[in-house]
Amino acid sequence: MALRSRFKLCNRCKQPAPVLYRVQYDESGTWIFVCPECWLPLSHNNPNYTYGGTWKARRKRG
Repeated sequence: MALRSRFKLCNRCKQPAPVLYRVQYDESGTWIFVCPECWLPLSHNNPNYTYGGTWKARRKRG
């Protein structure tokens, strides 16, 4: 069976990433997925920040 890479795009920088964090970072309350590089400045000293989980690329078992 061939291995498949699974990636999603970061909603901020649009770069593919194997790990993304689901967050709210502004008053709108909209959930987005961000890569670790974009996550740090959004989460630091932000009263509107809420963490909602981590998405990780995993190979499907078949």
